[in-house]
Amino acid sequence: MSVRNTVKSIQDIMRKDVGVDGDAQRISQLCWMFFLKIIDDQDQELEMTRTDYASPIPEKLQWRTWAADPEGITGEALVDFINDTLFPKLKELEAPGNSANRARVVRGVFGDAYNYMKSGQLIRQVINKISAVDFNDLTDRQHFGDIYEQLLNDLQSAGNAGEYYTPRAVTSFMVQQIDPKPGELLFDPACGTGGFLTCSIRHMRGRYVKKPADEKAMQASLRAVEKKQLPHMLCTTNMLLHGVEDPGFVRHDNTLARPYISWGAADRVDVVLTNPPFGGKEEDGIESNFPKQFQTRETADLFLALIIRLLKKDGRAAVVLPDGTLFGEGVKTRLKEHLMEECDLHTIVRLPNSVFKPYASIGTNLLFFEKGRPTEEIWYYEHRVPEGQKAYSMTKPIRLEHLQGCADWWGGAERVGRKETEVAWKVTAGEVKARGYNLDWKNPHTVEAELGDPRELLTKMEAAERETQALRDQLRAILEEALLR
Repeated sequence: MSVRNTVKSIQDIMRKDVGVDGDAQRISQLCWMFFLKIIDDQDQELEMTRTDYASPIPEKLQWRTWAADPEGITGEALVDFINDTLFPKLKELEAPGNSANRARVVRGVFGDAYNYMKSGQLIRQVINKISAVDFNDLTDRQHFGDIYEQLLNDLQSAGNAGEYYTPRAVTSFMVQQIDPKPGELLFDPACGTGGFLTCSIRHMRGRYVKKPADEKAMQASLRAVEKKQLPHMLCTTNMLLHGVEDPGFVRHDNTLARPYISWGAADRVDVVLTNPPFGGKEEDGIESNFPKQFQTRETADLFLALIIRLLKKDGRAAVVLPDGTLFGEGVKTRLKEHLMEECDLHTIVRLPNSVFKPYASIGTNLLFFEKGRPTEEIWYYEHRVPEGQKAYSMTKPIRLEHLQGCADWWGGAERVGRKETEVAWKVTAGEVKARGYNLDWKNPHTVEAELGDPRELLTKMEAAERETQALRDQLRAILEEALLR
């Protein structure tokens, strides 16, 4: 059976279980099971290739011991083992020496995980399906990687869980334009399911990883934090699936809970790629971790302030932000002024409202900036839905090739030779300052095309007003005549 059919059959089995309610729970259930299988396959390979390696998971809790035998434990005994032995022990797992980091990863995944399935017979059926996938087989792993990506995509329709997923065309484009390299410290402070990390790994392996030392440098330079349990578990599993031996760099924490001033020189990074949560509010007290001029409960604003601080000199960032950040006032104005003073905000790519549907239907923007010199001019690029399509949707999502026009216009790493077009224009820092740091600049070429010549419009408007006044006079005369009768 193909990997795709295996995953589909697993989902069909889970739908029969009374304990699993909806996509988010089903994906969470799938994730901890796949995690244990993937890490056990990795452990077996590491035990064969490294004499100093020992799995951090005790033998009786390893997948190969309790799950691999298709005729093994099932029914109530299996449910009891999972709920009363497997989960409690993995939540408190300790391992000394070389296995300490992997033990910490396992604890992090199972810290808030939950077994939703109630039927031991159905659990056994799922386990047997998962056991058929060999994650040490490159073909199996690549096929499953594609399917795992589809599972993450399914989160877009899984209620609030959709907030953790950024369309892969968007993450791939941002990574492509930022061009991270092995050894550069790369940080996603709100990593969700790990989209920016996996795209960066693929990008670096495709372009720069030529020998084991390059791979080692790449993996050692990744940094990420995720606040919520489900996406953290999905991201950690995603890293294992992409051949990362120690995904302990994905911390289960709230980046914003750490005081702003405590992020010092040792915490600076070369690259930030992220889609911070927007539209939400942080818990009471979080804003007090930030300087008074940046204090707000709006999550996206707090992340933007922190990203500016975290970048090294000449560090670069690509960040997804909503329209509200561009035109907002108050704290948002101070943030944008700070951004343009500390960084060269060289490009803003404006995306249509439908890119993040169905999770969100608001206008979003990709902000690209580099730290170390103030902004002198900002280039805007308006991305449009392909001709013949009214909007992006679940069945017709944005694809990387849709952004190729912007990539061609970009001008390479130095952004040389950019020209104004019907979808590209620039404004000066002085113009932005004169508008109170309002970055919500509409496409001037579109305005001209849609509205026409201003003098002609004014003439038409005056004519329409005269016609309206004549109709009013006519109506008044009719009413007065009727009153006199």
